[in-house]
Amino acid sequence: MRILGIETSCDETGVAVYDSEKGLIGDLLYSQVDLHAEFGGVVPELASRDHIRKTLPMIREVMAESGSTPDDISAIAFTQGPGLVGALMVGAAIARSLAMAWQVPSIGIHHMEGHLMAAMMQAEGPEYPFVALLVSGGHTQLLSAKALGDYQMLGESLDDAAGEAFDKAAKMLGLGYPGGPEIARLAEQGRSDRFLFPRPMIDRPGLDFSFSGLKTFTMNCIQELGQLDSQDKADIATAFQEAVVDTLTIKCRRALEETGLDQLVIAGGVSANRKLRESLSQMADKISANIYYPDLKLCTDNGAMIAYAGYLRLLSGQKDELSLKVNPRWPMQQLSENRNS
Repeated sequence: MRILGIETSCDETGVAVYDSEKGLIGDLLYSQVDLHAEFGGVVPELASRDHIRKTLPMIREVMAESGSTPDDISAIAFTQGPGLVGALMVGAAIARSLAMAWQVPSIGIHHMEGHLMAAMMQAEGPEYPFVALLVSGGHTQLLSAKALGDYQMLGESLDDAAGEAFDKAAKMLGLGYPGGPEIARLAEQGRSDRFLFPRPMIDRPGLDFSFSGLKTFTMNCIQELGQLDSQDKADIATAFQEAVVDTLTIKCRRALEETGLDQLVIAGGVSANRKLRESLSQMADKISANIYYPDLKLCTDNGAMIAYAGYLRLLSGQKDELSLKVNPRWPMQQLSENRNS
């Protein structure tokens, strides 16, 4: 069984082929970072146009790379949401059209479920149930995963996602886009004993997040210093990163303790952050929990996670209609509602 996966939710075009016996046999990813860098963030119209240019040629290349023909494909999986509506429409239209031409099912995949599945592609992946932290530029969510499509939301960001906060802090410091890698790089040269930034919402019950106050604190710190030299910027980057990492770690530990589960899955673009991985691993060791991450190349948006999620969805019996529909706003709770309806 081979699944073609297509990811076009934001600013990466990802195409992959997953084989049920051989695993991932074709994988191609194109990033639009350079296209959007001069604007300091993603421009939706430019993203959509670039997906139109790139997706079909990449499908041809991945099919050739994997030695696949249309007759070998059992289903086509694509990101149905959440994401930018125009970008989603590109992937959905291409997937539905190919499914009709090749006479195979097409399966719409929830983008964040795809990220969750990326961590499960490892040789020794987690088993249900587990706690998951989905942390990216658009989402920061803690959930309890009981089975495929059966998720309970434990907490989420009330404003900025962690990745979005990294981007905004980087912009304040005059760094490039995306901000997460830029902050992490600069923080390697910073001193951790100079500034103490707040850890938002850790002193109140619950598992929700809020990073807007941390963003404001960072801006005020920069304004108070005035003209920043290179060491000032490095020290601020260090303090900011430590605040985000500590906040995420504290909330993850609280989620594990409140649910009584001993497995933690981390996925999404921010899961590539080395300091976050170190902090969560240390926390997991202290409470005898197991922690799982995707490969670094699968942390950002990619077609492999969509292909694998499509494979699992196909096994579960999901076959969507060929109507063209995307869900730019798609709470993960709706997956559980649909599963139980």
